[in-house]
Amino acid sequence: MSPELDSLPVWISLPVTLLLLLGSLIVLIGAIGLVRLPHFYQRIHGPAITVTLGAGCILIASMLFFTALQSRLVIHELLITAFILLTAPVVAMLLMRTAVYRDLRARRRASETESNEVYPFSSDD
Repeated sequence: MSPELDSLPVWISLPVTLLLLLGSLIVLIGAIGLVRLPHFYQRIHGPAITVTLGAGCILIASMLFFTALQSRLVIHELLITAFILLTAPVVAMLLMRTAVYRDLRARRRASETESNEVYPFSSDD
């Protein structure tokens, strides 16, 4: 281990460790939800929520760690956090709207096909 990490105080090491574990657990739960849930709308919901919270915990841990390690305020992670907080929900919403539009078009096509089969039009009419 490097000498800088050995000299890191416990009052910083403990919250950093807890935030990293919590963030990793939250992201893992979101990834499992993405793999295990059966329907697209359920699969998109898990990662959309957990990515924001899990990444936030990891970025706060990074801010605390590098602030203590460099003995100065490190706020680069705030920009990353703001970007994730603004883009992740918007992207999830756009994906869901696209899926709803796709499903509505597929249903409309299916109903048109069924109505043509029930009332077939002959070419000699």
